[in-house]
Amino acid sequence: MFNIRLKELRNQKNMTQDELGKVLNVSGKTIGAWERDSRQPNIETINALANYFNVSTDYLLGRKADSKATNDNEQVDLTGIGQKEDEEKIFSYEGKEIPKQDLELIRRILETGEYYE
Repeated sequence: MFNIRLKELRNQKNMTQDELGKVLNVSGKTIGAWERDSRQPNIETINALANYFNVSTDYLLGRKADSKATNDNEQVDLTGIGQKEDEEKIFSYEGKEIPKQDLELIRRILETGEYYE
C-alpha cells in the first residue's frame, strides 16, 4: 500500500521521481524502487515523506484511509513556543527543525496577528 500512496501523493503534486528524490536527498531511482515496492524507506524517510505531503504516517503506510495528518477536533497547543521551557521540545516543518528565532516569530504572529521583525 505504501508504494501506491507514495505514487498518488507524488502525482498530486505533479512531481517527477527525480524531483521528489531531490527533496529527500535520494535518487529518483530510489523513489522508483519504493513505488515498485521492491525497496522500502527507513522510518526517518517515512516521517519526512509524511511531513512533506502533510499526511499521517498511518495513511502513508496504508493503516488509515483518511490522509489528514491530524484529527479535525484535535487542538494543538502553541502556548509558549520559543520560550525557555520549550528548549527541549523539537518543532519541525517538512522534516527540518524550526530554528528558535523562527519559533519566537511564529509565537508573536499567533499572539498579535501581526508580522514584524
